[in-house]
Amino acid sequence: MGENKLHKIDLEPIGRRVEVPAGTTLLEAAQKAGIDLVASCGGVGICGTCRVRVIQGSVSPVSLTEQEALDADQVAAGFRLACQVYPQSDVRLDIPPESLTSAQKMQVDGREVETALDPAVQPIDLDLPAPHLEDLRSDLDRAGQALAERGFPPLQGSLERLAEVSSTLRTSGWQARLAIQPNAHFSNLVAVYPKSTPLAGVAMDIGSTKLAIYLVDLESGATLARLGAMNPQIAYGEDVVSRIAFANRSPENRRLLQTRLVETINQSIETLCQSSGIRSSQIVDVTAVGNTAMHHLFCGLPVEQLGAAPYVPVVSAPLSFRAGEINLNVAPDAQVFLPANIAGYVGADHVAALLATRSYAADHTTVLVDIGTNTEISLTHQGKVFSCSTASGPAFEGAHIRDGMRAAPGAIERVHLSASDAHISTIAGQPPVGICGSGILTTISEMLAVGAIDARGVINPADRRVRSRNNRNEFILVPAEQTGHGREIVVTRKCINEIQLAKGAIRAGINILLTECGITPADVQDFIIAGAFGTHLDLESALQIGMFPDLPHERFHQVGNAAGVGAKQMLLSRRKRDEAAHIVKNVSYIELTTYNEFTAQFVEAMYLRRGENL
Repeated sequence: MGENKLHKIDLEPIGRRVEVPAGTTLLEAAQKAGIDLVASCGGVGICGTCRVRVIQGSVSPVSLTEQEALDADQVAAGFRLACQVYPQSDVRLDIPPESLTSAQKMQVDGREVETALDPAVQPIDLDLPAPHLEDLRSDLDRAGQALAERGFPPLQGSLERLAEVSSTLRTSGWQARLAIQPNAHFSNLVAVYPKSTPLAGVAMDIGSTKLAIYLVDLESGATLARLGAMNPQIAYGEDVVSRIAFANRSPENRRLLQTRLVETINQSIETLCQSSGIRSSQIVDVTAVGNTAMHHLFCGLPVEQLGAAPYVPVVSAPLSFRAGEINLNVAPDAQVFLPANIAGYVGADHVAALLATRSYAADHTTVLVDIGTNTEISLTHQGKVFSCSTASGPAFEGAHIRDGMRAAPGAIERVHLSASDAHISTIAGQPPVGICGSGILTTISEMLAVGAIDARGVINPADRRVRSRNNRNEFILVPAEQTGHGREIVVTRKCINEIQLAKGAIRAGINILLTECGITPADVQDFIIAGAFGTHLDLESALQIGMFPDLPHERFHQVGNAAGVGAKQMLLSRRKRDEAAHIVKNVSYIELTTYNEFTAQFVEAMYLRRGENL
């Protein structure tokens, strides 16, 4: 192997990529990329804190130091100490949260909507007379009759839960709290506790890139704690298309994607419980939403049919199953509820967003855009809802951008350009090491405003910040001496094109829905922007490059994680679950891949220019 051999290191879920020469450790590669791994011993291998997981590529053999720090199962799972490992080819890494000194910026909050409490799982406190020679009813008859007196149907449950009724009653002085899920025919016994034990639920928005997880008190409706985490599946594919392709290579791959996801969810639930004084066994109900691919991968369902036309899901109806079936760390008999999917690429997360914003029921023309690696769009007009999905790709997460990264400390998130200067703002105020999605959006908008690029996205060589490298022009945003890693941060023509592709797909989808309804952008009275990226994007920059129609600012509403809010509503209310099912039945889905005018609309929408019509 030559000394000048370079290896590409892909560091996920941060989304940074760096080239390093042979003989560079993975820790040094991360540091060169501006990513601070925990390395308490300074990289000599004695602390064991710089753990990473090697997903792809060839690396040096396990060292003696690693054999002492890692057990056989960890090594088999791909875990290594970054300070001890040398790449021998291009390598893709998955960095667990505990190995990062600073957490990534997560968006878990959304515009809350008050929900009347009507949870699917209800607490029933029993205070029963002890059996005696003149009262020989069985333990379950005794409990069941107490339920019947309160208007609940007969008690049913697993053998393990039914046994717990007997043991808990006897150890707690014939008092107990039953967590039951009643339906028309019977009361399903979810869990048994000592009397007055608090009951909690978990709501989840399973995004392609990020997870938002909420721990909720089922009796008060209060959110006890919330947490954002990166979707670990990123290490196996940045978008749903590449993840579907990975899953389709073997059943083991599909199970791996599910296992990694559930592992991260369980870790998050444990963190939420510790911060709230709740045991995971007290979680008796779960709701989860996600796009159709994430829905299937979470449930362990096949995704092969989602990768080819006509993109038919395995299941589109609401789904419910025992948490124990996927090893979710909650009460084993808790039910996991997922609302219906609309189509192959418009999933339960968009249903939840429609529910939370109630845009589907608006009495005026309303657009809802939920921006992510896959962007879902709905237009409500004259009581009808039309939806579509656009493959906006991971560019808004900083992926496929030369110096792109996800929203972590040191990521550029805002830019203002003058004719000669650049004023930047980074997450956590740290020296810049890359550009996240909101940063690249504002950068391109500013470059357009000062004439550094034209409407086609072509870089103007006359700008003094532009240089030519390998016969290609690139814009120097931050000189090397001002960055946190000593290398320039630049914007290339390819970076600009990635944003053009993403914004062009979104705008084309909006235009096609407007055409279907026979209306113009001026007819839209409310334009709702949801999703993590939608929360942080600069609206004026989005209008400047033509991502959205040029409407008055007051018509736009950035509502945060509407899907997460909808998931919480369905956790707290059976009526909201019914409402979600009603939404799906009344949505008309438009498949853009077979829409005659899509290509023409998409090409036109790629131009960087402001306007109501493009």
